[in-house]
Amino acid sequence: MTLKNTETAYGTVAKWLHWGVAVLFLAAYASYYYRHWFTESKTPENMTALQIHLSVGISIFVLVLLRIIWRVMNAQPKPEPGTKLEHLAAHLGHYALYGVMIIMPITGYLGTGLGADFFFMFEIPKFEETWLFNFLVVEQLGMTFKEFEKPMDFIHKDIFGAWLAWILILGHFLAALYHHYVKQDNTLIKMTTGK
Repeated sequence: MTLKNTETAYGTVAKWLHWGVAVLFLAAYASYYYRHWFTESKTPENMTALQIHLSVGISIFVLVLLRIIWRVMNAQPKPEPGTKLEHLAAHLGHYALYGVMIIMPITGYLGTGLGADFFFMFEIPKFEETWLFNFLVVEQLGMTFKEFEKPMDFIHKDIFGAWLAWILILGHFLAALYHHYVKQDNTLIKMTTGK
């Protein structure tokens, strides 16, 4: 197995970035649902779950940026045979997933009214305390944090988090199974064993 991609499979780095983001996405949702289903508001357990959610979200953003850089720097494996419509659907699905993986962490950070204690190692200040907030939101948009927070929360929680991310993830998962069990091609194998 090589670090870089080949014509027939993804390399070790691409695989680790892909599966790392997948695991972190599940961790982000697990910490969110744990917080809302099993803790009382503003308790230490509730705040710990929130800090884990914030830390995981920041990690997803960093890994996705690394993944995009790595993708640009490496040749992609040749696509499996398919119709133009199948290839178009695959490309659109991947672009939509990348969009969600970038927009969700950004809107989560922008709309959170507290700093992130990144895995309890160091503090990342809340957006409201940054010069960028004062410049963009206060000076340019003329908004308070409470006014700015509402659309960010709506995008993060109600549009992307509540249903769009799950639809795209389910579609990605079902497409992988379709390729593996129905078409019986190497699409899934390229991102797993490579054999």
